[in-house]
Amino acid sequence: MAQSVAASIRAALLERDPRAKAMAARKVARDWRLGRLVCAFDIAMPDRPGWPDRPELLPPNRMPKRGKAGSERGRIALWHALVHIEFVAIDLALDMAGRFGAEMGPAFVGDFLSVAADEAMHFALIDRHLHALGSHYGALPAHSGLWDAASETRHDVGARLAVVPMLLEARGLDVTPATIERLRALDDSRGARILERILDDEIRHVRFGANHFADVAERLGVPVADLWKMQVSRHFRGMVKPPFNDSARLAAGLSRELYAGVA
Repeated sequence: MAQSVAASIRAALLERDPRAKAMAARKVARDWRLGRLVCAFDIAMPDRPGWPDRPELLPPNRMPKRGKAGSERGRIALWHALVHIEFVAIDLALDMAGRFGAEMGPAFVGDFLSVAADEAMHFALIDRHLHALGSHYGALPAHSGLWDAASETRHDVGARLAVVPMLLEARGLDVTPATIERLRALDDSRGARILERILDDEIRHVRFGANHFADVAERLGVPVADLWKMQVSRHFRGMVKPPFNDSARLAAGLSRELYAGVA
């Protein structure tokens, strides 16, 4: 008998080895796309995914300074921070599909498993680039804040969509273009191309979040902007602040009016 999609997602989430987790995420997405998994949610998602012993996870306010952007230390610190974001993003997408798939339906599951596969590919690209710079994932500390946002919103799909794709991932749309330009200035053309690819994919990921959030708002009979601002005020402790990449956000389904009142 075919395995349930929930069991496959849980197994991928609990994988501790980063490269094995990336491969497992891509396999779950492929098996779902090819109809090899039963659309059943017969097993709960773990409260915490499997993570490697390294990197050491620190609160954001205890993270060491990266150093100057052009220095070897600064470049490695930048790419280590990016590879950690992509590693945690695999878990965020898998958990989204597995935790809320029964409530939201097969299209939702397919969208976020495709996100998980993308994030796994992003992780592999950056991990390879980090190795080319003479380092590896786990060589430096990393911050714990990304998964904290998932834990905070584990009981409410609307809150999870509002905070993770529509706020945290949308922030990546704002800051990535400047990082690409900085890499070009440092003659890191390969790194710039990697981030250009990731930026294109992240626009689609945020759009998935915005579209499914709109479905939740319609089901509740609440205007999208009102529901989003309510969820952000309840579940996000940081600041939503400019500058915003309005064109990328609009392509992702986030209007300026949506986040203007929160910034």
